[in-house]
Amino acid sequence: MNVTGIIIATCLVGGIGLIIGLLLGFAGKAFEVEVDEKEIKVRECLPGNNCGGCGFAGCDALAKAIASGEAKADACPVGGATVANMIAAIMGSEVAVVKKVAFVKCSGNCEKASNRFYYTGTRDCSQASLSTGGGQKACIYGCLGFGSCVSVCEFDAIHIENGIAVVDKEKCVACGKCVRECPKKLIELVPYDNQHFVACNSNDFGKDVKAVCQAGCIGCKMCTRVCEFEAISVENNIAHIDYEKCTNCGKCKEKCPVKVIL
Repeated sequence: MNVTGIIIATCLVGGIGLIIGLLLGFAGKAFEVEVDEKEIKVRECLPGNNCGGCGFAGCDALAKAIASGEAKADACPVGGATVANMIAAIMGSEVAVVKKVAFVKCSGNCEKASNRFYYTGTRDCSQASLSTGGGQKACIYGCLGFGSCVSVCEFDAIHIENGIAVVDKEKCVACGKCVRECPKKLIELVPYDNQHFVACNSNDFGKDVKAVCQAGCIGCKMCTRVCEFEAISVENNIAHIDYEKCTNCGKCKEKCPVKVIL
């Protein structure tokens, strides 16, 4: 056995390994990508649903946006107040979070709303609306009831009941997917604690609304006359509530002649 040869080979292999190690270490330092510690901490706070309700492509993207100041601490709709406050502490800011839920602005169920015809096509709201010029309902603003919003909800928070979509506010996390899915733009995010909402989306004049639906807003402005806080107004023949001004006194609901304020 040639001991000298073995020693030379060992030294050679060890030397090559040392050189490779030094090169890898240098490369690691040279091409190292700096990671914002705040981004890591923010990501740990986020729920990981990757629902897209925040407007970003998942929780990783949102964490990066919050850490860079591109998004606010309360940008995650799923996390709610608890997560927002944790993130605000990380970012050194304060945030007052108002919990929100989805609300469907339509009361035109099977008993109250009339139909123009009976639709037998694909049970998809967008396709039905496009292919029939607004859907089967005589009110072109009303919920079609085919459940496209239901199909995109990951939290089982919205269902079709008696021909219209209804939100379970205890399950809703305000991710906004149903809002974006509805072709009639009937769904909006409203404060969880508010107790009064206008369940109609029609812009038609009162007589035209009454001709097609028993539960539509007729734009009579009686609600605006009794509101002491200027929290409700009528625009484009439909009542709108300013939730920042509303005190939930209930006078608008009591005065509404068609009981469209729920």
